[in-house]
Amino acid sequence: MTKPILVTGGTGYIGSHIAIELLEAGYEVIIADDGVNSNTLEVVKRIEQITGKKIKKFIDVDLTIEKDTRAIFEENEISAVIHLAALKAVGESVQKPLEYYSNNLGSLLTLLHIMREFNVKNFVFSSSATVYGVVTDCPETGMTEDRPTSSASPYGKTKVFSEHILQDLYAADPSWNIVMLRYFNPVGAHKSGLIGEDPKGIPNNLMPYILQVAQGKREYLSVFGSDFDTKDGTGIRDYIHITDLAKGHVSAAKFMEDKKGICEIINLGTGKGETVFDVLHAANAAIGKEIPHKVVGRRAGDVRIYLADASKAKKMLNWTAELTLKDMCEDAWNWASKNPNGLSN
Repeated sequence: MTKPILVTGGTGYIGSHIAIELLEAGYEVIIADDGVNSNTLEVVKRIEQITGKKIKKFIDVDLTIEKDTRAIFEENEISAVIHLAALKAVGESVQKPLEYYSNNLGSLLTLLHIMREFNVKNFVFSSSATVYGVVTDCPETGMTEDRPTSSASPYGKTKVFSEHILQDLYAADPSWNIVMLRYFNPVGAHKSGLIGEDPKGIPNNLMPYILQVAQGKREYLSVFGSDFDTKDGTGIRDYIHITDLAKGHVSAAKFMEDKKGICEIINLGTGKGETVFDVLHAANAAIGKEIPHKVVGRRAGDVRIYLADASKAKKMLNWTAELTLKDMCEDAWNWASKNPNGLSN
């Protein structure tokens, strides 16, 4: 594609890594972000430092506002959109459902309306494995994309609803190229140590919590449940290096380039399960010390195993995850040790 790709939410944890990989692959990139979940200007500076290439344009915008979204397309030629911009905290979504529905669905609908108006019909959507809901029968080979979807949280429901919106759009107008990517558990940081996960408040995910314990910001890691039917009693999840995940989006962008109408849902995961203790032990090795932890009771909805069948991504996108749990932990610690205050250094 000769015209730039628009990455919404492009200064967030996942979006910034996608921008890096797009630039490295030779694409021009426009980033749109309102800065709710990121330090936008610092992230743009670091993306450019890592790649030695310039972001074509950074746009501070609320995508739920139609006139501001339209201005992006009026002022720029765009070949495709990778849409990540969304509120993303599961717990917060339970407390603020209206805000999550308004923002996540409102921004998607506004963006799609404007894209149709300007005849930009290549769209990669940031979905999530949370659309599979509470899964008690995940096979050891992972879940395939044809599994029924559901979600208990407003955040998860916005992803389910968004997928339905995109499928209905394609059914009405099959000239669209739509790829919905269901992420499993992104972990790690860019190998440079310049870009990584910088959560606001108490981390929701395992790795940033481990890192904050290692830095003395938190007393210990709580391990939720040690009585699952696994090798060490802790739950199995599909952890994927953030760089591999980002490269999956580059593969999706390339996949769409010669298509004349597609709508695909594709898992992005390793297809390999790691227990919580696997991650903790790998983190201990990367950090060089034992991370204090306590085993506590299971949380509601916790399941034994939750992982992807990633065979469709290999077949359709010619993409497979390459980096290991060791890489994830070493890169995450490299980021955390270089940026003890996150991107506010």
